[in-house]
Amino acid sequence: MEKALLGGGCFWCIEAVYTRVDGVISAISGYAGGARKNPSYEQVCSGATGHAEVVEITYDPSVIRYEEILDIFWVIHNPTTLNQQGADRGTQYRSVIYYYNEAQNAKADKSIHEAQKSWENPIVTERSSAPEFYPAEAYHQNYYNEHPTQGYCYAVIAPKLQKFMMKFGEKVKK
Repeated sequence: MEKALLGGGCFWCIEAVYTRVDGVISAISGYAGGARKNPSYEQVCSGATGHAEVVEITYDPSVIRYEEILDIFWVIHNPTTLNQQGADRGTQYRSVIYYYNEAQNAKADKSIHEAQKSWENPIVTERSSAPEFYPAEAYHQNYYNEHPTQGYCYAVIAPKLQKFMMKFGEKVKK
């Protein structure tokens, strides 16, 4: 198994998509990239910790490649808005790819250049070596599946899932 660590706004959105991807073993919402150890959601939301909301994706590379994980990433969030996804604003909502090795770094660099062709504005996704990952509180895990009719889930996450399904329907778990 291999891991990917991605941030693209609210972690509920990213997690909801990747839990549906064939070859993904787990998608865990959490925090990374800041200075505070074991931060709480409230601390991260204050913007004072420096952490981003991220999802740690464990996947089977014999089923899905890292490049495909990144292809999905570019479709389910807007990588051209600095520290913002829709109405969610702050450094904790930044677009970020944390890589675990130089092979992932090179693939991420190539992927950014390819993805840029689909965006009018420049991609501002941060790319850096994977820092320590802190899982979010239990109530954040599997959030969309537990609360599909909650307002944010219905208005923000559901459209991202539809976009994913339309573009990558063949990658959906059976």
